Amino acid sequence: MKPSQAGEKPTDRERAIFEAGIKLGALYHQWVGTPIAQETATSVESAIEKAVILQPFVEEITVNLDHSLMKKNVFGYSELSGLMFDVEIVTRVGFSYCRATLTPENGYPLMRILECHEIPALSDH
Repeated sequence: MKPSQAGEKPTDRERAIFEAGIKLGALYHQWVGTPIAQETATSVESAIEKAVILQPFVEEITVNLDHSLMKKNVFGYSELSGLMFDVEIVTRVGFSYCRATLTPENGYPLMRILECHEIPALSDH
């Protein structure tokens, strides 16, 4: 399948990929720096999932934070960093699905498209 040309409408596959990337980028920039502790991490994971799933085109999201990186400061909490994220998201536009992740790789919080696929449209017959 060839990418759409300049001036052409993006395909559903391209839009699903775009939506996955934009959701992960927004999630990263919205939550980094949030006060967090090992005792509250599960609640924050759930809050992120519940917020992101509300957005258009999001079918599934799973957020896990690396509790071992949460080191208390003098005030008793840590700050959420990009390296703590282990996120998987599935977006859908039309019949096109995209599965992407935000995970640490070589000391960097890397966003990666894992797979994209299309399911055939259901027939009326």
